[in-house]
Amino acid sequence: MSAVMVLGLVGASCGSDDSDASAVHRDVTVFAAASLTAAFTEIGDAFMVEYPETNVVFSFAGSSDLVAQIGEGAPADVFAAADLSTMAKVTDAGQTASEPRVFATNIAEIIVGAGNPSGITGVADLADADLIVVQCAAEVPCGKYAALIYENAGVTVTPKSLEENVKAVVTKVTLGEADAGIVYATDVTAAGDDADGVEIPDDINVVAEYPIATLAEASNADGAQAFIDFVLSEQGQTILGSYGFLAP
Repeated sequence: MSAVMVLGLVGASCGSDDSDASAVHRDVTVFAAASLTAAFTEIGDAFMVEYPETNVVFSFAGSSDLVAQIGEGAPADVFAAADLSTMAKVTDAGQTASEPRVFATNIAEIIVGAGNPSGITGVADLADADLIVVQCAAEVPCGKYAALIYENAGVTVTPKSLEENVKAVVTKVTLGEADAGIVYATDVTAAGDDADGVEIPDDINVVAEYPIATLAEASNADGAQAFIDFVLSEQGQTILGSYGFLAP
């Protein structure tokens, strides 16, 4: 799968001293879960204002796809995953240089077309064979979460297709190619008027924990740590909160 690349532009002002800025100059390449696309893009812009000598380069994709790329030697400084078990694969392989830190949480939600044309009221409805339900592939965090939710609800759901990341699920529903799918609450918010969401009760829902770490092969370790610190800072947390992410 080809990851979406978002290239940052050099900022115009600096809120830190020259020594800090010089320590994190050059590109900082961040591999991040697809569900972080909008929030991390804004965080990257804010980071480059703080460190104008730095250019943040993002690669957004399904967490499992990014793990595969890291294992194949793809150059990256930071990895932000959508679940702890995916990050553990990188850590267990000795590919992280810092202890992963959970920087945000999220919850799952059913995404449906605008106005909820199929009248879906809960997870049990997704077992209806007449509905076109899509979900992330089993190896992708949002796919793992969907399977756990179905298990918790005691229902069997047969998706019509398995998608490579959560953004693909959103796209199929918003384009009218599917009736519903399980995504993150932040994805429903980001879809705006193009979709509606059906909440999943807490007793069968899951809480997604997002960890972040510097990679062992980082070519800009100082920049990587500075980016992680920024994500964990009050400003970074405020940006994440504005997109619906919850505090760790």
